[in-house]
Amino acid sequence: MGEDGRLTAVVALAQGMAAAHTPRESWRAAALGACRALAGSFAALSVWERELGRLRVLVNVGDRARGEEEFPGDETYPVHQFPEITEFLHERWVAGGEPNAWVETAEGPAAGHPGYCHQRVAALRRRGRGCCVVAPIVLNGRAWGELYVARSAGAPVFGRGDADFATVLASVVSAGLAQSERLEEARRLAFTDALTGLANRRAVDVRLEEAIERHRDQGAVVSLVVCDLNGLKHVNDTRGHAVGDRLLERFGSVLSLCGAMLPGALAARLGGDEFCLLVVGSPADDVVKAADELCRRAGELELGEGVACGVASTEDPIGPVRSARRLFRLADAAQYRAKAERADRPVVAGRAGPDDPVVRLADAEPSGEDAVERRRFRGRLP
Repeated sequence: MGEDGRLTAVVALAQGMAAAHTPRESWRAAALGACRALAGSFAALSVWERELGRLRVLVNVGDRARGEEEFPGDETYPVHQFPEITEFLHERWVAGGEPNAWVETAEGPAAGHPGYCHQRVAALRRRGRGCCVVAPIVLNGRAWGELYVARSAGAPVFGRGDADFATVLASVVSAGLAQSERLEEARRLAFTDALTGLANRRAVDVRLEEAIERHRDQGAVVSLVVCDLNGLKHVNDTRGHAVGDRLLERFGSVLSLCGAMLPGALAARLGGDEFCLLVVGSPADDVVKAADELCRRAGELELGEGVACGVASTEDPIGPVRSARRLFRLADAAQYRAKAERADRPVVAGRAGPDDPVVRLADAEPSGEDAVERRRFRGRLP
């Protein structure tokens, strides 16, 4: 590949990583881009887990051998099996050397102790590959992992020029990974409540829309528990907002604990003193049981005055649920009824008979774009 071709390959790799929306997509774009740039038949991206002393493979692309998964769950290799990594990390680089790539071939000599075959050489032979080039990846000034590209047996062996080019590609991958990490952190912050560490209203809106779509298409049971933490204003007014924040954090922990009773439940703070649990797939009775436990534990908190809790589930007799808005209105109406009645247990939409006042109230709201927002439920319960 000439200089123009290599420049084009570098640009393509960078663009592929920039277009990724998730870490997995970014890893895959990095490995694919490097594989194409070096005319390889296979490539992998691995991260060095310092605390565990091992390399963990994040992605395998190209012609995978038996047992090689695209996104392996547990493909790891002890670093001590790869003396060249230890040499690079603890000798050459620390002494001022650059993170240069190197080439291995299936015809390479055994290394280390007598009878010990170099692990990479052994792997090449075992998987029918003729050679590989390994490029260390440095991120934020520290060794992060490695980029590995291989060619099939019989293909031209990588040369010094290929190794130098792999070093350049590893630098591009490093920049892409840094950008991916920044974007992932920004996404995490955008969907996380800063005080409690729970999901926020934006995260609930996105997940609830997806859940209702699953309900429409597959009949999945979707349940929503909406909570209003009682007594927060009194705590803020009499003991200060720092103490009020501590109450919010404590209740957030209780909500998370009770949410763990339901596989895959999303625990969230909607804002102020309002929280929710979004549950997909669990039976409605299990959700009510978790909500009941939530009420009990909230009532035992040192601060506050318990919680008003409403539940709405597509498994209960609440009529068709075709929109996220309707399920939210139902859970909200149930929560405000619980508050009006000073109930110490959850109120569940649809379980008070054919003329359930919660369902009636929720469905009285307009359903168009100008629908009255959830705050309008206040003061309107029968």
